[in-house]
Amino acid sequence: MSIDAKLKEMGFVLPKATEPVGSYVATKISGKLLYISGQISIDADGKLIKGKVGRDLNTEQAYKAAQRCALNIIAQTKKACSDDLSKIKSCIKLTGFVNSADDFIEQPKVINGASDLIKDVFGNSGTHTRAAISTNSLPLGVAVEVDAIFEIN
Repeated sequence: MSIDAKLKEMGFVLPKATEPVGSYVATKISGKLLYISGQISIDADGKLIKGKVGRDLNTEQAYKAAQRCALNIIAQTKKACSDDLSKIKSCIKLTGFVNSADDFIEQPKVINGASDLIKDVFGNSGTHTRAAISTNSLPLGVAVEVDAIFEIN
């Protein structure tokens, strides 16, 4: 089953890969590695998912925000691979950042939203290493940001 078919079966629609809003590129290929710049939490309607996790959002809401980051990662990956996701050999690493209240300690559970989606969509090729990092602020006040490294064929 294709990645697009898996996403559809799971009830997800891949968003449009957006252009960067700063002085960087959205993706970069070096050798057989594809780097995806940090993708922020944006809902299906294109609105920012903002707030501090543990204060404005609970763990489940933030998990879903991390899923949205993963969908944006897949969209950027698809664009970088000329719309051919079969070029993905493996997801190497995800790094997730959680805009956390001072006493919030469930960052790994939040970033599982991105990890679970990548694994579910790419199967065994989606298993990866990861970091889940707490931060006191993220760009535009978003709740979650995730970047990725893939190996390509």
